[in-house]
This record gives sequence, structure tokens and C-alpha cells, in this order.
Amino acid sequence: MEVEVGIIGGTGVYDPDMLTEIEEKEISTPYGQARVILGSYRGKRLAFLPRHGTGHSVPPHLVNYRANIRALKELGVRSILATAAVGSLNREMKPGQFVLVDQFLDFTKNRPSTFFEGGQAGVVHIDMTEPYCPELRKILKEAAKELGLPVHDRGTYVCTEGPRFETPAEIEMFRRLGGDLVGMTNVPEVVLAREAEICYATVATVTNFAAGISSQLLTHREVLEMMAQSNQNLRRLLMSAVDQILLGESRSCICGRAVSELGQL
Repeated sequence: MEVEVGIIGGTGVYDPDMLTEIEEKEISTPYGQARVILGSYRGKRLAFLPRHGTGHSVPPHLVNYRANIRALKELGVRSILATAAVGSLNREMKPGQFVLVDQFLDFTKNRPSTFFEGGQAGVVHIDMTEPYCPELRKILKEAAKELGLPVHDRGTYVCTEGPRFETPAEIEMFRRLGGDLVGMTNVPEVVLAREAEICYATVATVTNFAAGISSQLLTHREVLEMMAQSNQNLRRLLMSAVDQILLGESRSCICGRAVSELGQL
């Protein structure tokens, strides 16, 4: 049975307990192995991929983003809902709130960020005018409204290399550049999803205010505690969106033909 929807669980989202008939699968890709959990939901097969591995064992700068996205592609996934724990640079985006990211600023340094590295793979300059699928974002926005969950329907995600937290000076720079949120995982994941022609959207959970904005030192424990508090609503939001995706309504977004329209496939 083809797997249409994939959920990528970030920090604090490790357990696919919304699924039944669960099986773990190791998928070999040209970029390495990816561990994916397959399960059933309302008669459909879904994929759950814990971004940081079992027990949060893989730091953000060492996540094998290419293997993860390629594995989901090989399973037939057409839509990815990703979660992310983020710090806020925007005082309107408060801890415990959800943000449907619509833009990013990339400050990563050492990560492979494309499937197309010349040679037989060719060279592709992918368009990122709308990095996150507008139709998935619309589905998530409507799901949040139906559930009565407050959500910000747009926000700019600043992706840093990690694994350290940012300095107050960096946060001030990011804020002046228009950043709303800061995290360590959304890039190159969102770029690779577009190259793989998979619709992709991120639900960011604000866990704290960033360095220099927060009145206290930042800790990973603080992030995990806020994610634990938000997880029930996050799961409700994700599965409500999955219900809509599985209805199979046609989409007009460019995601599924992003590379082929460039004449590369």
C-alpha cells in the first residue's frame, strides 16, 4: 500500500502513537540509511520519521536530511507535515503558540543542501519563492481554526547550524533581517522536499524567547518541557490536517512539478 503522507517529528515529537499496526523500516538510499515508522490511520498507511532518531540521539547538524527525504520519496509520500521546536524573536509569537512558517533565512554552514550535485544528477536551480506548500499551509490554518487553536499563519524561520544556541548579538541581527523564529533543522529539509517534488509544510511550536529576549539562560530542558505541554494540541492539529489531505482533493501548487517544469526531468 502506497504511503501518501509523511510526518517528520522534531524535538519532543518522537512517538507515533496516533498510528496503529506500526512497523519500523530501514530504507537504504544513495545518501545512507533512514529509519521510518509505518502505521495505519483510518485505513491509510502513513509514515512517521523521527528527525533526531531514537531518544534524540542525532544533533541537528548531523541529521541526514537527504536520506530522510529520499526515503519518504521512495515510499510514495506526496505530502510532508514537519514539526519544529523554535525560539521566538517576535514578541507576538509567544511560548506555546504554533506558527505556520512561510519563509526562511538560511544560516547553516556545513550541510549538503541539494540532490543535484552535477554529473549524472545534473544541476538544478530550484525556485523557492514559496518555500512551504501554500496549500498544505492553508489546510493547517483551516484545521487550527476548526479546532479553536490559536496559530500564526505566517512567520520567517531563521535556520542556524547548531547545536549551540545563538548569541544575543546574532538574535538581534536575525530580528533586524526580518526573522520571527530561530531553529536548527528546517534547512535544508524544506529545500530537499521541493527538489523531490513533495509538498512540505512546517508547524513550528514556540518553546521560548530567544537569547537576549528571554530574561533567563536557554536550556534544552526548557524546550522539551514546553513541547510536552503543547504535544496534545500539536497532534490534534496534525491529524486534523492529515484527514483533509487524505480526502485527495486536487492541488494547484507547483510542488509536485517543481523540477520537471524546469525541464530537468
